[in-house]
Amino acid sequence: MTLNLSSASPSLSALVVGGGMITEEVVLPALLQQKRLGNIGNITVVSRRASTIQRLQKIFPDQLMGLPDPATTPSETSHPEGFREAIAQLPKPGIVIVATPDHLHTPVILAAVAAGHHVIVEKPLCLKVGEAHQIWQAAQEKAVYVLTDYHKRHDPAIRGAKYKFGHGDLGQMLHGHAWIEERREIPLKYFANWCEQSSPFEYIGVHYVDAYFFITGLKPRRLIGFGQKKLLPRHDKDAFDAVQAVIEWDDGSVLWVQTAWVCSEHNSALTNQGLQLLGTDGEYWADHKARNCHFVTQKHGYEDYNPNFFKTFDSWDPSEAIDVAGYGYLSIVQGIDDVLHLFRRTAGLAELEAFRKRQELLQSWEPKRALPGQALIGTAVNEAVRLSLANGSKYVGFDENLFPRVL
Repeated sequence: MTLNLSSASPSLSALVVGGGMITEEVVLPALLQQKRLGNIGNITVVSRRASTIQRLQKIFPDQLMGLPDPATTPSETSHPEGFREAIAQLPKPGIVIVATPDHLHTPVILAAVAAGHHVIVEKPLCLKVGEAHQIWQAAQEKAVYVLTDYHKRHDPAIRGAKYKFGHGDLGQMLHGHAWIEERREIPLKYFANWCEQSSPFEYIGVHYVDAYFFITGLKPRRLIGFGQKKLLPRHDKDAFDAVQAVIEWDDGSVLWVQTAWVCSEHNSALTNQGLQLLGTDGEYWADHKARNCHFVTQKHGYEDYNPNFFKTFDSWDPSEAIDVAGYGYLSIVQGIDDVLHLFRRTAGLAELEAFRKRQELLQSWEPKRALPGQALIGTAVNEAVRLSLANGSKYVGFDENLFPRVL
């Protein structure tokens, strides 16, 4: 098979699997802007229920196709395997964006890889180390791009820490403290159907696990986790209100990660977040919530406003009303740009030549991208924290392949 693509920029057909909050607020606005720029062609969203598609088509009228089709499908009938048909029908060049609940990532990723489609998956890659290795192996066998969207890597505050550490300004790492906590609307409203399958650590704490790895290149040696269930059980949710973990890394440094998703609905931002690091030659401190930008309005009251993550602004283009910008946008664009580059560099090549060229490019990107070999770190820590909690907060270590085990 020979790809019939010119050297000019092809546009990618995009398939988004999952129609929840992240798709509505981040993924679709990013894809629609990339469509205006010519990088994305048709956009399709597949969800379990037609009611989800109907809601998204009202928010983004005449801008996306959806499966199951609300015009022909009962609104609340569940179609849990609908993504398989959608992936099979996705034309190439294409890209699959996985935005399902965390515990449902793996079958979607594997189906996309088996079909030869490149993938962007919302963090974490998956929740089990065995599944991460399965994805990694499948991606290598097909030379397929699978990027985990760890958007904190694109936060200038995190990139600055990586640069300073990499140039020796912080010396050797001693310890760090990360905190990331969200309002209770997350488990009680947006993720009410699946919060019991996850936790604030797995959902958001993993951002800072990956950030520490991204900054330092260190791998985890052992950890201990703690968790509390006090508020959510009163709302008939057998889910953790808060989870904390102390992670020792292979150089002996320690990172304390503090997570919760039951903060007051009156909090001035959806997320409290920040990171402190101490090294032998320097320190880093950043409150990633307080960006020193605030609003006070009759409509919303007091707000801490983060202009850096993912925000809508007036467009500089007279023909467009709005632009989206920020590190949450750039993280998705990185995946789109990489996939476009893969298609450009393999256009016109025979199948074996194209495979080898994709292998070459993927290997060159591995140190700089959250491809499966790097995304494995967050998955391993997530599984180890869950294992520690299930065993009365015992220490959990890792073998050479990062499979966790109770010590």
